Amino acid sequence: MKNFSKSCAIAVLGLVALATAAFSMPGPGNVRCVSAGSSHTVVIGMDGSLWAWGRNCYGQIGDGTTTARHAPVRIGAATNWATVSAGVGHTVAVRRDGTLWAWGRNWEGQLGDGTTSRRLAPVRVGTATNWATVSAGVGHTVAVRRDGSLWTWGRNWYGQLGDGTTTDRFAPFRVGTATNWVSASAGWDHTVAVRADGSLWAWGGNGHGQLGDGMTADRHTPARVAAEANWVSVSAGWDHTVAIGRDGSLWAWGWNGDGGLGDGTATSRHAPVRIGAATNWATVSAGEGRTVAVRTDGSLWAWGWYGGLGEEKRISRLNPVRVGAGANWAAVSAGSNHTVAVGRDGSTWVWGEL
Repeated sequence: MKNFSKSCAIAVLGLVALATAAFSMPGPGNVRCVSAGSSHTVVIGMDGSLWAWGRNCYGQIGDGTTTARHAPVRIGAATNWATVSAGVGHTVAVRRDGTLWAWGRNWEGQLGDGTTSRRLAPVRVGTATNWATVSAGVGHTVAVRRDGSLWTWGRNWYGQLGDGTTTDRFAPFRVGTATNWVSASAGWDHTVAVRADGSLWAWGGNGHGQLGDGMTADRHTPARVAAEANWVSVSAGWDHTVAIGRDGSLWAWGWNGDGGLGDGTATSRHAPVRIGAATNWATVSAGEGRTVAVRTDGSLWAWGWYGGLGEEKRISRLNPVRVGAGANWAAVSAGSNHTVAVGRDGSTWVWGEL
């Protein structure tokens, strides 16, 4: 599935930089939130401003054009952006006032504005003012409201919306009646989420075992992953999933042809497998055939498909490899071919290729 992003074939940034030089950000200076999409990147500054760069053929940058941007451009004048997520051809974000916004590609209704028309600048999704988190996948979107309810919309070919059907939705649709959802992540054709009780759930496409239920049959409604209730976060990649337990342990499952699971093999896994013995994983992000993560000591790690590992070698890694010697990383996000990370000092770093 590595060729999907090439449909937007405009060379931007080229081989951007390895993790040896900071990508100097104009405007916001310090960055607190980053998200790498298939071929574009979005960040939120400490001042609440929103910035983006990369390919823009669907309007996913949000600057009102379809012109590729080789350097960060500010999106609008608002200074109350709280969180943002970059998908393949669309972007979604939540403001501090709880409003939800989306822009870019909308063929399957992934923007949630009730249409299938692309949007070149942020448009508000509905009238609700209690959105908490949101995640953009390839053709669908998943979000959690402040009341703990779960909502999905967009492409539903494999049941990734979790509504019991394979019918696309052009506006947010509530999944079940539970009010204890904490966070959710949209992948290529599957979705994963964590509840406040520590339970982990998955649904959608499962051809490579990315749902972690021990099988390869698709699920059209949320199915619990494992019996444990000690999960704190989860990230859905293209065909694999990674999660962190409350004890700081790291787990992965799904497709593993490029070593994106980090278990030392290239064998796909249909159920969660523990990655190493470390118990200090803080945050993790699954991309396309690879994974990046930060430990509580501030060190940065990557494994899987080459191109976004921060090494000066174009080889895949089957186990987590430390990126540089720095120990001041705060967050990291894996895109299709590139990675973006932010240091504890708010500096932004980018490497890989677009």
